[in-house]
Amino acid sequence: MNAPEFKKLPGVLAFQRGLVITDALFFNVLKDSQTPVMVVRHGIRGTQNVNKDGDAEKSTAANAKRQEVSNIQTTDTAKLEEEAQALAVRFGLRFLDLKDVLFACAPASTDANDLVRNYRDSVTGFIERAKTSPGLDEVAQRFARNIANGRWLWRNRTIARQVEVHVSVNGTPLASFDALATPLNHFDNITDAERQVAAYIADGLRGDDDAGLDIEARLDFGVRGALEVFPSQNYVEDKPRGFARPLYCLGSPERAGSRNGIEFESTRTMGHAALRDQKIGNALRTIDTWYPSYAEHGRPLPVEPNGASLEAQEFFRDRKTSAFEFARRLNTLDPASPEGMFMIASLIRGGVFSGGKE
Repeated sequence: MNAPEFKKLPGVLAFQRGLVITDALFFNVLKDSQTPVMVVRHGIRGTQNVNKDGDAEKSTAANAKRQEVSNIQTTDTAKLEEEAQALAVRFGLRFLDLKDVLFACAPASTDANDLVRNYRDSVTGFIERAKTSPGLDEVAQRFARNIANGRWLWRNRTIARQVEVHVSVNGTPLASFDALATPLNHFDNITDAERQVAAYIADGLRGDDDAGLDIEARLDFGVRGALEVFPSQNYVEDKPRGFARPLYCLGSPERAGSRNGIEFESTRTMGHAALRDQKIGNALRTIDTWYPSYAEHGRPLPVEPNGASLEAQEFFRDRKTSAFEFARRLNTLDPASPEGMFMIASLIRGGVFSGGKE
């Protein structure tokens, strides 16, 4: 018989991500077709943007002390074609059976012999209860809302005048949404169309149906022409001097010109613009309104064990309300409670939960 809660978690404990997700590719919507939006690398001559009242040694500009006005940079840009009527962004998504999310569970040298066996049983028991609980349906509905509202489009959503999101299964249309009219900061008043999408998500998590969702957004920016759009950015440590930003793209870049006379090219195509799957996943799991200060903060957080928010640069969950704490109490958690629903979402997120010393 398992204890109501565990004094510590197994020394090796990890859950794999409970959803399979692709990158989201960008396309120009033309009159009769769609073509890839490409990332192009090029040079620009900008101006210095350094706060001279700040600490020059800590400035983001390596040459903060210099007085030149010009700021010569190499950067990546993604722009629509001149004839594009809109931007299309599409990706695929499938949710896994929750029983398969436990990836590794093994003892540390100081763990009791029966800890791992008992803990595996507690995970299995919690998942079995979750599958028959309305808590799982609530989590699925929250994922569905974040598909519908286009949160996963990030900055592109912010500048769009109109955003339509279309969801299909095996080529058959399932639901369509006016993304800008769908709430971002709460999960009340779930619509019938959102419930349709949520039903597929919940079936996947219960292991009843492994059908994937094909999701496409069409964005109208209210202007026509070579408009800049925004794929993911890449982090590059120790960037070359004068290099501004690299953008995420798929495919192989064009070979650089030889720089000898006519062979030199001032621009270089790097690949097909895209949002990275991790960035989409972060947006879809922005469903945590169960953290203690939600009423004060007023917006959902991405599901993270400690309630970490990059935007606020803050942890919104302390030790007593973290997923690590709830993971010790799986035997007593009600999957329909706020703590239980947060834990369901944490299992979908995946991650390393390995325990330390008692």
